[in-house]
Amino acid sequence: MSIIVVGDVALDVVATHSGSVVHGGDVRAKIALTTGGAGANTAAWLASCGVETVLVGRVGDDVAGRRAFEELTTAGVRCAFQIDPTAPTTCVVVLVDGNGQRSMLPDRGAGAKMSATDLDPALLRQASHLHLSGYVLLDASSRDAGHAMLAAARAAGLTTSVDPQAAALITDPAGFVEELRGVDVLLPNLDELAVLTGSRDPASAAALLDAVGAVAVTTGRAGASWVDRNGVVSVPSAPGECVDSTGAGDAFDAGLLAALLGDKSPEDCLLAGVRLGAAAVGQVGAQPAPVNRR
Repeated sequence: MSIIVVGDVALDVVATHSGSVVHGGDVRAKIALTTGGAGANTAAWLASCGVETVLVGRVGDDVAGRRAFEELTTAGVRCAFQIDPTAPTTCVVVLVDGNGQRSMLPDRGAGAKMSATDLDPALLRQASHLHLSGYVLLDASSRDAGHAMLAAARAAGLTTSVDPQAAALITDPAGFVEELRGVDVLLPNLDELAVLTGSRDPASAAALLDAVGAVAVTTGRAGASWVDRNGVVSVPSAPGECVDSTGAGDAFDAGLLAALLGDKSPEDCLLAGVRLGAAAVGQVGAQPAPVNRR
């Protein structure tokens, strides 16, 4: 059985700069063009774990969309893309500072026009889990599609998960939590947790358990925590240098979901997630390096 990932497929323009960005001035940088997008990143890391993965997304009829299809297919991801003739493939400018921390300037392009019909019902009969990138829910133009896909997955007997993705874009926390009702696993970072619960304490995720089955919180250098009706389980972060934090959460999602679908314990799921997250931050780009792809 496969995992369906629903989310953006993007061209990432990654600019790694050594000094502060000067408004109106020049700062030298190293530029890399890579395939990205939260959905594509998680799908690629899942495939690197040997998980049969289908990626549902919308791309433009352009070079970026074709490149993403080729690279993800080579990585072992089955790409179930809709080609949008009226909008470009999502593009994200990623500014990475000397500490490996990133700031993103996204243009969702075709991703913002996702439709419920982009998910072929036949895929649900071949899958056991559907993971949705929160960007789909945070954009009004694609929100209904995200709701419909989650509902279709639950009706087909699949388990589901959602990564909120962007604390700054959650403008109605109570409404967003209500939209998540029935989701099996929520995967926020500390910033997103603080928006949803008012606290950065992982234990505060218990307040979300009336809507979701469990919460797996990434806590940065501290590691990660799993919160469900049985309490809180925490693990430390995995060792490694932070070169580029882009896609770390997406990789964590993949490691945790691969372990979860393998019936591992919450602790083992967290450990699998932080290991893959550490692998992601140790390289430039949000997806596994080609030499690591299967």
